[in-house]
Amino acid sequence: MDAYLHSIESFGTVDGPGVRFVVFLQGCPLRCQYCHNPDTWKIETGKRVSAQEILDQYEKQKMYYRNGGITVTGGEPLLQIDFLLELFQKAKKKNIHTCIDTSGITYRDEDTVYCQKLDLLLSETDLILLDIKHVDDAQHKVITGQGNQQILKFLNYLNQKEKLVWIRHVVVPDLTQDEQALYQMGLFLAPFDCIKALDILPYHSMGKIKYQQMGLVYPLENTSDVSIEEAIEAKKIILQGIKDGRKAQSLLSTP
Repeated sequence: MDAYLHSIESFGTVDGPGVRFVVFLQGCPLRCQYCHNPDTWKIETGKRVSAQEILDQYEKQKMYYRNGGITVTGGEPLLQIDFLLELFQKAKKKNIHTCIDTSGITYRDEDTVYCQKLDLLLSETDLILLDIKHVDDAQHKVITGQGNQQILKFLNYLNQKEKLVWIRHVVVPDLTQDEQALYQMGLFLAPFDCIKALDILPYHSMGKIKYQQMGLVYPLENTSDVSIEEAIEAKKIILQGIKDGRKAQSLLSTP
């Protein structure tokens, strides 16, 4: 099973624990306004690569990944679930830590065949990095062009499977940088025991050049970058929502 590959980063430090071998796959059904990799949107482009080729390249540099492993991202890596399953099955035989960076948008709880594949894949996956764009469905459509119902169902599924999850959220002026929305996200995330980390990423406009090169209009032309300090403040608000939500749960469960 070959995959459509966008690129490989051999020394990733923000895509899971330790130093990571990061595989970027082609294809994404979302059109996030702040996407900095529009060149990953189309799936049937890029280099065709096999799971074994990926592992062979990993093995050449494995001394760097003792406390890390392989992260597959995109685009949306779960669009190429068959490839992912083969890659991770081979990786786990070598005791390689495996991680998927996903939006969860491809989840289809009514599709039995898909869910069977997903169950198998998760059995070979150590960590999910789940990108939650917004917990409000209408605002999610504004940001990405699609609703968030499947994504939120996917988080519930991961929680049922007791799969380790790190949540990622991008803070963007006028789209997600809103105290009430951030607090509501915290309240929503509170019940999920599977969540073990929260990464808040500040919006940056460094992807603008790619839009120009591809002849695309950059949606956030007049949007300012978000500072590290602003991202830290946003994280505090979400964490307060989580804390308050869990406190309310505790009070409700007290006899």
